[in-house]
Amino acid sequence: MNEFYTLNDGSKLPKIGFGTYNEEFADNKDVILQAIECGYRFFDTASLYETERSLGNALRESGIARSDVIIETKLWIDEMGAENVPKAIERSLNRLQTDYVDIYMIHWPRQTGADDEDWKTLDIETWRAMESLVDQGKVRRLGLSNFLPHHLKNILDNCRIRPVVDQLELHPGYSQERAVAFCLENDVIPMAWSPLGRGRENATIGNSILVKLAKKYGKSIQQINLRFLLQKGILPIPKASTPEHMKSNMDVFDFEISEDDISMLSCMPQTAWLEEHPDFVIPDRKSNMNQ
Repeated sequence: MNEFYTLNDGSKLPKIGFGTYNEEFADNKDVILQAIECGYRFFDTASLYETERSLGNALRESGIARSDVIIETKLWIDEMGAENVPKAIERSLNRLQTDYVDIYMIHWPRQTGADDEDWKTLDIETWRAMESLVDQGKVRRLGLSNFLPHHLKNILDNCRIRPVVDQLELHPGYSQERAVAFCLENDVIPMAWSPLGRGRENATIGNSILVKLAKKYGKSIQQINLRFLLQKGILPIPKASTPEHMKSNMDVFDFEISEDDISMLSCMPQTAWLEEHPDFVIPDRKSNMNQ
């Protein structure tokens, strides 16, 4: 884990993080402790995931200095708005057992669907409240999640503190080329959730292109997915529940996919998309206001 991306504020992030969006992690610090033992130091969570408490417990038990770990968390749509943001961060800090988070993110750009005409105003209001958290030292830097170019532009045009990352569903078969290009053009690191592709049938696992390339490069399909993202300037955040898979997901810096094969992967038919579009689908998930 000695490879880093440099953010627009000059700080650095490891090129691979560890994702905790999994019910298995909600009340289980042991998996996160295994990830720490395997060498992960950048952890992604969210109030929605219900894994902040497990992550906080694991980090405390690990004995690792707080300054040696990067924690990224997110506020959910019911935590947006000037009055809610200060309360949301206090809940997250309490669950994480820390007095600051390294990256704090808006999880979803809209509270309602495409007919909502007030999303721009709410996003800006929420962002400015988050900027105040940076001023107070409770947050080191800010980011976004599921923000497409038109959502991101609204923030960029109205911010005092620029977002350093934008987390999107990204993997072969759903590479969102325009969204990634817009991030890179504006010095925002694109970050990949579901980098291994999940979908209803986990279609990337059996995809013939990926099978062919895995054989060609002597790597697993998962490693091909991750290397594809890294070569496109994207920071993946894979999940894993065993040390074997945790280590395998980091073993992607000793080979390079050819330009032709990157192009082939970029042009794959849509595959393993989770069908959650931030303009049209608002995930029906429970409130996190009282956790």
